Amino acid sequence: MQDLQDKTIGELAKDCHSVEDVHEMLKNLFKDTLQQIFEAEIEEHLGYKKHGIEGNNTGNSRNGYNKKTIQTKFGKSEIEVPRDRNSEFEPRIIGKYEKTSNQLEEQIIAMYAKGMSTRDIEDHMRDIYGIDVSPTMVSKITDKILPMISEWQSRPLDRVYPVVFLDAIHFKVRKDNRIINKAAYSVMAINMAGQKEILGIWVGENESASFWLGVCNDLKNRGV
Repeated sequence: MQDLQDKTIGELAKDCHSVEDVHEMLKNLFKDTLQQIFEAEIEEHLGYKKHGIEGNNTGNSRNGYNKKTIQTKFGKSEIEVPRDRNSEFEPRIIGKYEKTSNQLEEQIIAMYAKGMSTRDIEDHMRDIYGIDVSPTMVSKITDKILPMISEWQSRPLDRVYPVVFLDAIHFKVRKDNRIINKAAYSVMAINMAGQKEILGIWVGENESASFWLGVCNDLKNRGV
């Protein structure tokens, strides 16, 4: 591949098919988050955390993973579904025999957007699961994914990105007992090594000047 230094910004932009590249990155983010939700589900099922001594002599335990491929909006993705020795565990976020993501992509990716509070994320998970979910389960899932979200949102960025692209993810949220549509805006860039990154995702009520100023300030605070 031609070195970045030998390419003009125009050539870099031509090489970067922004929607496809964004979708590939979002697919990986979705997969990693889904994996943590599976872990929270099996912990809730077994009653103890992975490697926890509470699991000794309980009559059931983890038994590795089953690999399966699901179709997502961003393309096919291979996931690992936890198993238990008694074969009693049934994943709920995506059922054992389901072959698609059930249109969860936008709902899960939206949780990575700046502007979503912990309460928003908990409400988000309740909407995803429906009424048949306990507060304990929601708490376990939130505890699993919040560190991932926080780390991803605050990770340091490079000082310079020659090319930047914007994309929007549309998702539904509950507000004042109503379901409304919202947009989360992702910023993708090419770094000086020619690698593509998603710098961040932000959610706002509108595309006002103050909203974009907040996005720019956040990027600046992280090193750009």
